Amino acid sequence: MKNEKIILLDENGNENEFEIVVTFKVDEQEYAILQPCDTGNEEGIIFKIVEEDGEEVLEYLTDDEEFERVAQEYEALMSEEE
Repeated sequence: MKNEKIILLDENGNENEFEIVVTFKVDEQEYAILQPCDTGNEEGIIFKIVEEDGEEVLEYLTDDEEFERVAQEYEALMSEEE
C-alpha cells in the first residue's frame, strides 16, 4: 500500500485523491499515513487499517491517546529514515 494513489469519499460524497505515504504497525495494529494530492497541503493524515468483510478499510482515528501514540511512532520512523 505504499506510494499508491487512492480515492476516498468525504462526508458529502465528493471524491478526494490521496497518496499513501507509508503504512506501519503500532502494537500489532496497522496504520497508514495519507497525503492529499490536490490541496498543496504537505501534512499527512493518519488512518487505522481495519478489516471488514475480508477487505481492508481505512478509519479515521477518533481516540486522542491512540492518535498521539501513532503520531510519535511515525515521527520516530521518519527520523530513522533520515
